[in-house]
Amino acid sequence: MSRALLQLLDTDEENRLMRFFWRRLRNREDAADAMQETALRVLQVSQSVLIENPQAYLFQIAKSVARLTIIRQSRERPLLVPLEDGLGVACDKPCQEQIVAARQHLVAMTREIDALPKRCRQVFVLSRLHGLPNGEIATRLGISRNMVEKHIIKALLHCREARVKINP
Repeated sequence: MSRALLQLLDTDEENRLMRFFWRRLRNREDAADAMQETALRVLQVSQSVLIENPQAYLFQIAKSVARLTIIRQSRERPLLVPLEDGLGVACDKPCQEQIVAARQHLVAMTREIDALPKRCRQVFVLSRLHGLPNGEIATRLGISRNMVEKHIIKALLHCREARVKINP
């Protein structure tokens, strides 16, 4: 049966398949590669297989090839960027001024957190830095869960005010 498929591929359906691949892949070289892959798969079909509708079978092979080509392209695309495309892209790495400013802000925020009342600071550090749930903080410090929430709110409001002072 692969001969009938090859004849169909060579004669009647070649232009239709090329348009089919072009619409999906949007690249002449990729469409030509997909045509070759389709022909290769047609050759691999056993002679003993009876195919009732060779045209439909051929387009099923083509759909599969197109889908796999698109998947491969989507995986490779981020890796294969022309060098010129990357020249205009800004570097994500912060400059020295940004690093110094961030460190200064961190030191200032640390001072502001240190200025909180002791219990409020403990609750805030356990909640935000250590990621403990409110119930566990309440148990650990021997206070109510409601009090934990009040301390967190107080600390967050204090930090918000401090951030406004630091970043005018």
